Amino acid sequence: MRRTTCHLAGVLFAMAGISAAQAQDQAPDVASGQLLAEGTGYASVVRLSQQGDANGRLLLVFEQKGMAGIPLYVSDDSGKTWHFMQNVIDQEHPGNAAWQLRWQPNISELQQDSGDSKRGTLLLAANATRNDAKGHIVEEDLQLYTSNDQGKTWHYRSSIVRGGGHPEDKDNHGVWEPNIHILDDRRMVAYYSSEQHKAQGFNQILAHKLSSDGGKTWGEEVMDVGMPGGVERPGMAVVTRLPDHRYVMNFEDIDGPENGKVHLKFSADGLNFGDPADRGTPVETEGGAWPAACPVVSWFPVGGAQGVIVVSAERAGGNGDAAGRSFYWNNNGGKGPWWEVPALVQKITGNIHAGWTQALLQQKDGSFLHITSSSSPKLEQRWKAAYNVMLYADASLNFNRYEAEDAARTNAVVIGNPHASNRRMARITAAPYGKLQFDIHRDRGGAHVLRLRYEALGFPAVPRVSVNGTSIAGNGKTDGRGWMLMDVSVNLKDGDNTIVVDGAEHAYDLDYIELDPAE
Repeated sequence: MRRTTCHLAGVLFAMAGISAAQAQDQAPDVASGQLLAEGTGYASVVRLSQQGDANGRLLLVFEQKGMAGIPLYVSDDSGKTWHFMQNVIDQEHPGNAAWQLRWQPNISELQQDSGDSKRGTLLLAANATRNDAKGHIVEEDLQLYTSNDQGKTWHYRSSIVRGGGHPEDKDNHGVWEPNIHILDDRRMVAYYSSEQHKAQGFNQILAHKLSSDGGKTWGEEVMDVGMPGGVERPGMAVVTRLPDHRYVMNFEDIDGPENGKVHLKFSADGLNFGDPADRGTPVETEGGAWPAACPVVSWFPVGGAQGVIVVSAERAGGNGDAAGRSFYWNNNGGKGPWWEVPALVQKITGNIHAGWTQALLQQKDGSFLHITSSSSPKLEQRWKAAYNVMLYADASLNFNRYEAEDAARTNAVVIGNPHASNRRMARITAAPYGKLQFDIHRDRGGAHVLRLRYEALGFPAVPRVSVNGTSIAGNGKTDGRGWMLMDVSVNLKDGDNTIVVDGAEHAYDLDYIELDPAE
């Protein structure tokens, strides 16, 4: 691994500064984003805020091939450049080359004291594994490390839970994917996946343990999600906090009714997420697209009082982008339909580790930093995670745009188009048959400009629009890039609104609608 920000010879990636919109014009198998390092996946980033002069510094961890440990990178310019700090290695089994800290790192900073761990202490939870003589994984140990010098040195704190077996073994009892949080009462909670309950009829569960002494010792395991029957594998729990103080947990439902579909569960205290067998709330658009596998849920103070919940994932189902190049967002506290926005890094997907747990961080200027793994640009290497690379990009995300393919469809169909806003659009049957319905939420209504981007199919077509039952007339004009734009003035209610785009005199393609407050 190179020890500074690297640009590997012969690797053709679009450089930072290329927007997600411009990335849509590239061939589907070309990634956009800046190359950070070689790495297989599982990015986790923290912005330091309790470190005095070092506040604002970013620390990044991820998985890499081999047995060198967890790579730790640092940025002092808000993610524009990155430099290798060190590999954080297993300290619980010194001198034992079969053990190493390898997988599923989660880095964070204490915002308040927890036990004898003081505010500003850095936490790194990760999965240490042991190989047998044949290189076969036979044990796992979810370990917690702390640092009190901004990540320069790390100290073993505890083992959260131990397991055994290889991920592909039918009888394995593995433990995976630690995610650490501090509750309001300053107790520490560790969420994780466990395969240790197969005899009780659970192929895999999501669970947590509590620590009252800052992560030195851990209490009894509590099941958060578990579907009986011995088939489904809920996994990849990530928890974040909402502005109403609820906790939201995301997970993948592998081998569920819709394989890998991402669901959310909510909790008032971060400890009680309801009936473990209840899958909770699916993340899904009105058009039927849904993120799948390796999700990361985040909340950002964007838009109204409720902000926006954003979910990234490795892939998608139900007419979603199979390569997982979209984020899914919701600005109604997780209720109602979800919408897509193009991810800032447009990754290549050639193996399941490309996009395996991504990092998304809001910058002080309102833009977003996105970090994810991507398959190798070399076609012959894409199938193997060992050739994956870590890419990053910094740009804005548009949460005022509603993609046409995400709306409820009547006599309309989703069509792929590399020049569309999110690589897809909706083809609407001529009136009176076709329509799209956008059920949107805006915390604050009032006067807005509604923009439609559409394209006629060789015959005249002017979309017909209604907002909350009121028809609004408009005319289109060319944007000079082959699309037509229609801008109309609308008045929205506070809360929920329904926008219907009907068929025109002939069939046409609708790319998106967009709402901006009137000046």
